[in-house]
Amino acid sequence: MPHADLVFTGGPVFTANTVRSRATSVAVAGGRIIAVGGDEVRDLAGPATEVVDLRGRMLIPGFQDAHVHPVWGGLDMLRCDLAGLSTAAEYVDAIAAYTRTHEADEWILGGGWQMSAFPGGTPTAAALDVVTGDRPAFFPNRDGHGAWVNSAALRLAGIDRDTPDPADGRIERDADRNPSGTLHEGAMGLVNRLLPDEPLDRLTEALLLGQRYLHSFGITAWQDAIVGSYGDAGDPGPAYLQAAAAGTLTARVVGAIWWDRTRGLEQIPSILERRDRYRAGRFAATSVKVMQDGVAENFTASMLEPYCDGHGHFTDNSGISFVPPEVLNEAVPLLDAEGFQVHFHAIGDRAVRECLDAVEHAIGRNGRGDNRHHIAHIQVVHPEDVRRFRDLGVAANMQSLWATYEPQMVELTLPFLGEPRSAWQYPFGDLLRAGAVLAAGSDWSVSTPDPMAAIHTAVNRTAAPGHEEGDYEAFLPEQSLDLATSLTAYTAGSAWVNHLDHITGTIEVGKLADLAVLDRDPFAGGAEEIGATRTLQTFVEGERVFAAADA
Repeated sequence: MPHADLVFTGGPVFTANTVRSRATSVAVAGGRIIAVGGDEVRDLAGPATEVVDLRGRMLIPGFQDAHVHPVWGGLDMLRCDLAGLSTAAEYVDAIAAYTRTHEADEWILGGGWQMSAFPGGTPTAAALDVVTGDRPAFFPNRDGHGAWVNSAALRLAGIDRDTPDPADGRIERDADRNPSGTLHEGAMGLVNRLLPDEPLDRLTEALLLGQRYLHSFGITAWQDAIVGSYGDAGDPGPAYLQAAAAGTLTARVVGAIWWDRTRGLEQIPSILERRDRYRAGRFAATSVKVMQDGVAENFTASMLEPYCDGHGHFTDNSGISFVPPEVLNEAVPLLDAEGFQVHFHAIGDRAVRECLDAVEHAIGRNGRGDNRHHIAHIQVVHPEDVRRFRDLGVAANMQSLWATYEPQMVELTLPFLGEPRSAWQYPFGDLLRAGAVLAAGSDWSVSTPDPMAAIHTAVNRTAAPGHEEGDYEAFLPEQSLDLATSLTAYTAGSAWVNHLDHITGTIEVGKLADLAVLDRDPFAGGAEEIGATRTLQTFVEGERVFAAADA
């Protein structure tokens, strides 16, 4: 056997293979893993071999984020980024400072505020007017399902008390029915259609900034959950093509082409065309994203029973199914027949059921294939639907960081779900016991892309160190996962969803050397310490793409 280019030794290796075997050394040559084992692997080191002494720290397969928005996250960093703040006063101060230093900008753009910072989760235009003046301002919230706008933006869009709510959204209004400054779901489009287009070079800058940030967490591959024109950022597809052509796209990326919920089956030919066009280097848009509902906090998540009024009584609102079931049940079989994977967004139990029903229709029409459809978020899952994930071969794409008590859950979700639905949230343990495939992602920039923070919550059902927003007990601890299962979901599970499992996702001979070095062995400490784990180095095909200062 030839000498290795790279040898990792002196620490535990989490292989994430079928039996989760452990090793202590790994050798890499030509970008691929050529040996996995113990001290004997060191014999492959030659004069030119780089030897990485793990010093007891763990080597793992590179993390793969199965649901993320890197270009949008990068743009947030370039704009007025509110993600690191938590109070209304902090948001206003940050926007004021940004406005003063960006006097030439036609629009004041940013985002990342959390709903729990405002009464009812709905900030007002008046509060924004004080610091933005007469320039229009548009600030999506952290989950991207609502936006805070000022009076100038409302005037420019022609939104007043007589403007009807769009079918897929809602305009927040005051007691006199005047728009108050928060736009939910499709109502955001009334304003963001007016935003200036971001130049391609800026989108590519945002992509590379996001890629660098994700690599710093050990992430080597991901699925971009919306490739298309949605929200305030434009289509990230051309940025991936430009980065791939320049050789600067170091991550492996599957793109999920946006299903325009304002259109129907007639859009499938254009989706096919984009699949052909959006393929270069390590990027391929082979999935289709269907956003079936909104979010529970603004009552747009699609529920089987109506929301409660906060006092235990049902209202007349059960949320929104953005794609009518009769359309979904035709679209998914057609996409499946064309070889597309369908990547669903489903928060409410009705949305989850509608997505599962659509896959069942696809199986009935086309038979069982290998497209590996998956449902992201899975916040509220009716118990009768848990086993259907396994039965239908649908992967559960977990954003496990959200499975915890925090102000948005306590104040804006639990009172309006009521029982028993509140106990049906994020049922990862039940899905595992039912035999479902588990994958994992972050939804960054909605929440941190740090996999170890999410894994901490999956195991403990409490917030990771540094992410606490109060002193809360564990959230539905019977739905917790063990550490090995959580790590496997974030590596091998997401690789399976991304159709990259034949070349990545586990540490095995012949696979590409997409790897990450952690700052500790998380199995060696207590479960309460998991979230403190950091990434020290990240490698793609044996090339170092990130190194911490203390690596």
